[in-house]
Amino acid sequence: MDQLLPQGLLVPSRRPGSLIGRLAEGFARAVQPIQSTTISTDTAGLIAGEIALPVRDGEIPAYRACPENGTDLPVILVVQEIFGVHEHIKDVCRRLAKLGYFAITVELYARQGDVSTLTDPPEIFAKVVNHVPDSQVMSDLDAAVLYAKATGRCNTARLGVTGFCWGGRITWTYCVHNPATRAGVAWYGRLVAPAPAALQPAYPVDLAPHLKVPVLGLYGEADAGIPVEHVEKMRAALAACGNTTSEIVLYPAAPHAFYADYRPSYRKEAAEDGWQKMRAWFTKHGV
Repeated sequence: MDQLLPQGLLVPSRRPGSLIGRLAEGFARAVQPIQSTTISTDTAGLIAGEIALPVRDGEIPAYRACPENGTDLPVILVVQEIFGVHEHIKDVCRRLAKLGYFAITVELYARQGDVSTLTDPPEIFAKVVNHVPDSQVMSDLDAAVLYAKATGRCNTARLGVTGFCWGGRITWTYCVHNPATRAGVAWYGRLVAPAPAALQPAYPVDLAPHLKVPVLGLYGEADAGIPVEHVEKMRAALAACGNTTSEIVLYPAAPHAFYADYRPSYRKEAAEDGWQKMRAWFTKHGV
């Protein structure tokens, strides 16, 4: 797999097999109370639960869900929001598993801290998220692909990636990092850097010339953090390099996190349409 991003900071070495943290139970404190629109997907017919994912410096927690039976399963990496791998992200994995995918999500903040107990999003960024190197994230996602392959039930040649909020930006980034990925779907991930940052050196508008994987971007017209101006800038960056395989959908009046059914930002019509578009996108591109 190609590595287009710098390695960033080295993480402390740990003995092989040492586990760094555990996944959060339930929903992160910053998003409570959860809304009555919250979707809960059961595990009937699935293998689902937390795993210890081997990585270069030990093990970090992850969650995977897949059908109980079958082989040659396509693989989808599910990338967390700023709130880490809490119940909503686990549920997304189960939703995908019900469709026949091997879905895996990794706690990508494990080395930097536990965000599930923090209540203030600015604090989450200041204490944890801003200290997570993109290079570390790419390596951990690569490790998830290797884990899926090692199960003997997956076809990692049929690899897709989808992510939400913070994970939306990571989706664009991973599709540049790993051009063997068949397709990506980015849900309202930042496209333009809010400020220069050594650990997050490139944002989607910067990476557009290197993008070979078809990415579907799903964005909200009323997103206060990702203005339409940034969406148009990304469209222009894709057009400038002749990229005709990626697309961006802009939902009228939809705010940030319109897919997050557990939050007041949820917009059912846009969320359901985006989910169907995601399914069609992965099918179209062989995931």
